[in-house]
Amino acid sequence: MIFRHLILMALIVSVSACKKDKGKAEPKLIFKVKLDPQQPRLDVMGNPSVMPAGHAAQNPEFNFVALHSIELVPNKFTQFEQGDLVYSAKSIMQNGVHAVVFDELKQLKNGDVVFTIPLSKVTPGSYEYIRSSVAYQNYNFNFSANGYDLTGTVGCFVGHNTYISSYTIKDKTVTVNGVKAQGYYGIEIPPIPPYYAGEVIEGQTPGTTVINPISTTSPLPSGSCTVTGTFPEKFIVTGNETKDIVITLSFSTNNSFEWTDTNGNGKLEPLDGEQVVDMGLRGLIPLVER
Repeated sequence: MIFRHLILMALIVSVSACKKDKGKAEPKLIFKVKLDPQQPRLDVMGNPSVMPAGHAAQNPEFNFVALHSIELVPNKFTQFEQGDLVYSAKSIMQNGVHAVVFDELKQLKNGDVVFTIPLSKVTPGSYEYIRSSVAYQNYNFNFSANGYDLTGTVGCFVGHNTYISSYTIKDKTVTVNGVKAQGYYGIEIPPIPPYYAGEVIEGQTPGTTVINPISTTSPLPSGSCTVTGTFPEKFIVTGNETKDIVITLSFSTNNSFEWTDTNGNGKLEPLDGEQVVDMGLRGLIPLVER
């Protein structure tokens, strides 16, 4: 009788333990996005940037961004996509060109969660850097035309190549149905009733600044908009974590919208021949919360 009682108690304890294990949430690695106009403005090597003579820039008002990939990078010798590629959005081959699929990208506002992955699926190790491919940016900017101070909205595709069916900038939709290279953009100009109905101007910037402080040892493919950031302290994954970890990808938007300022007044005046030359984010700091 005592023996049967002990067996019954053991079964109850075992079932109870199983229920507790099943109810326990697995710890996760959570990525969030931050767009910071106060963060330092860096050059391609990750050093403080100096505005070129004859240029001007402004802090655009971001509506959202879209990221294509996130890679944890052990050290400065780790080559592109040879680290732990924890996140990658859909891409396709279109007429022999590898392209990100715009329709599959998640539109991210400041503070939004980009992606969540169980920590058990992250390779244990020590990571000094992080790489994130920025595919799309949408923001408002200020400009002047015919004596009017106006606010326009730009949708710019800063990824390597992007397959776009169509995209909406603010109120107007642009149909593409094809692949666009890095630097393609559409600018929605607001109406000025009753003189001007507004329009969309499409264009292509000559280049995009891509920050990579380890470019001498770990270069990026040409045309990539994969921004590299340095962890303030080494990010270590042991494989024995019991709590969630949050990494906030803090991107610098400090004067990230740059143009040729032909008259030196600091205003973008496209009707006077001033050209947008750069729309790249100006730095990345991965902030870890345990």
